[in-house]
Amino acid sequence: MKFLLYNIRYATGTGPSFHLPVPGAGYLRSSRQVLNQITQFIKHEDPDIVGLIEVDTGSVRSGLINQAEYIADAIGHYSIYQCKYGVSSINNLLPIVRKQSNAFLSAPRVHGERFHYFDQGIKRLIIELELENCAIFLVHLSLKFRHRHDQLRYLYSLIKQSRKPVIVAGDFNTFWGDHEIFLFCQAAGLTSANQLGLPSYPSRTPRMELDFILHSPQISINRFEIPRKLFSDHLPLICEFDINTG
Repeated sequence: MKFLLYNIRYATGTGPSFHLPVPGAGYLRSSRQVLNQITQFIKHEDPDIVGLIEVDTGSVRSGLINQAEYIADAIGHYSIYQCKYGVSSINNLLPIVRKQSNAFLSAPRVHGERFHYFDQGIKRLIIELELENCAIFLVHLSLKFRHRHDQLRYLYSLIKQSRKPVIVAGDFNTFWGDHEIFLFCQAAGLTSANQLGLPSYPSRTPRMELDFILHSPQISINRFEIPRKLFSDHLPLICEFDINTG
């Protein structure tokens, strides 16, 4: 099975133009060209499952285009998405922000999806995608160090409830290094698919490992790659894996 993880930054692109005319202005404008480039890249890779972080599900920024559905339709996948803020968050009332989501795109038959929410941080969404032989959790952890640790504790308790092998993937925002998740991985029995600790951020000159695909011992990684695709400020992660059902 092939899994692709990508923080696409709402298809706003990257580079100097992203910050014009004022710093961060790029977050307010999406690019159909960038969205098409991301879509064609994903289509070429032909993954079974795609985890998308920072996807616009239909605000004025994206021209009212639901980027999750747009990519899913182009590659023949199902789409599952939700706003990444808590259901009671004030962000759900704000234009553009209320359409900032995470998403799964899935080719095989989906046995069930569930939405969980951290009790700390602004970005609280956890999407659980249950497949026949495993469960995949998609997360985007907080920018705040203390909140990230509270979120990891909550995520640990969620993983321990799973009766199947798990994959935990997403943007962990581990600005202090991968040692931030060491105890979490030890306690949950998870291993990183990125055995060499290759950086994924920022995409033009990668220096930090912020994006992770973590997996249970029953899951064997056959291939791991971080392609140099500059459609976002993050690089995509690709892994192919098998599940030991014995």
